[in-house]
This record gives sequence, C-alpha cells and structure tokens, in this order.
Amino acid sequence: QVQLVESGGGLVQTGDSLRLSCAASGRTFSSYGMGWFRQAPGKEREFVARISWSGIRIVYADSVKGRFTISRDNAKNTVYLQMNSLKPEATAVYYCAAADSRWKYDTWGQGTQVTVSS
Repeated sequence: QVQLVESGGGLVQTGDSLRLSCAASGRTFSSYGMGWFRQAPGKEREFVARISWSGIRIVYADSVKGRFTISRDNAKNTVYLQMNSLKPEATAVYYCAAADSRWKYDTWGQGTQVTVSS
C-alpha cells in the first residue's frame, strides 16, 4: 500500500504562485499514475491534473490549462503541482491520489489547504 502526504499549501494573493508536493512511500511509486484533485467549500471534489507513471502522458482540467503544471520525480517518489497566476476560485483543499492501470484512484493523501485572497 502506498502512502501519500501533500505539502506546500498556504495563503497567497491573486496572481501569486504555489508549488504543491506529494511525497509517496510504500509500494513502488514509479509504477503508478498520479493525480491532483481539489475540493472547495460546499462543492464536490474535482479533477485538476494527472500524470502517467512515465511522466509522458499528462491531462489537465480545462480550468487550469496554461497555468498549472504537473510533474513527477520518480527518484524522489514525489509528484508536484506548480500553480501560477492563482485566482480566488482556486481556493480549496488539494489532494493527490495514486491510480491503478485503469486510472482508478485508490489511495489518497490527507490534503493541503490553498487559499487565494482577492
């Protein structure tokens, strides 16, 4: 079983940047696809981005394309989410998750809070 721990959240202003990290331990991290999700107050959790085990195949939600970048370092067992030009609507708890070969997410981190003030 892989364990995931997110970090890097915080309070920033509109237009600022943040980089979230998700450190994995346990099973072989490099064999998993990884995703980032977020959940804003009163809303359902939504997909943000995902990256294949190789780092070659990447998908973004339309709402973050061009501003967010997902990446991974398999040597460090870590996946990142670089968030630029942040907007208040990005305020949410951000979660990373590990996926099986069919992109079913079966392991989740505890989340990290991102708050963007206007």
